Amino acid sequence: MDVFSHGLWSAVGAAAVNKSSPRRISLTRAAGWGVFPDLFAFGPFFLYLFYRRLVGAAFPLELPTVEPVPQYLPLYQISHTLYQWSHSIIIFALAFGLAVLISRLIHPAHDWNKRIPWSMLAWGVHILVDIPTHSYRFYPTPFLWPLSGWKFNGFSWGTPWFIVVNYGALLLTIWWLRQKKKKL
Repeated sequence: MDVFSHGLWSAVGAAAVNKSSPRRISLTRAAGWGVFPDLFAFGPFFLYLFYRRLVGAAFPLELPTVEPVPQYLPLYQISHTLYQWSHSIIIFALAFGLAVLISRLIHPAHDWNKRIPWSMLAWGVHILVDIPTHSYRFYPTPFLWPLSGWKFNGFSWGTPWFIVVNYGALLLTIWWLRQKKKKL
């Protein structure tokens, strides 16, 4: 799924949870964690492009329409490696577990579960949504990395029908949540 959708769905998901739970999840933090895997993986690449634009230099290669072959540009290899780290459910589980452990160590026993960074779950949802919405042609999701290199051959999130359905569902969900808010 595209990075904007990840952020929007994460914020909408947090808003839905907030309606039915006494605990509050920050919409901003949820959106941030929802886009984190893509920003982590592709941030260096886009910062490089931005820098080249600032200094007036042309980009040396055409942007690929399929997953880039790493030897063309070292930055592709960096993005590919960072993508494996940020799109692994194994790495996410370890990071979330570490965050919970740190929360447990820092806060008193009766208060630590209130401090769990629930918004961080948007990172895990990002990975789960990417599994079926990425094909072998462009960054299939390495969700079992580093335990396995197996990837699911889904469909492209860039397919026009999916973009329409995705953003349509987002708009309907936001409308529904707003209607529910008015009734409360």
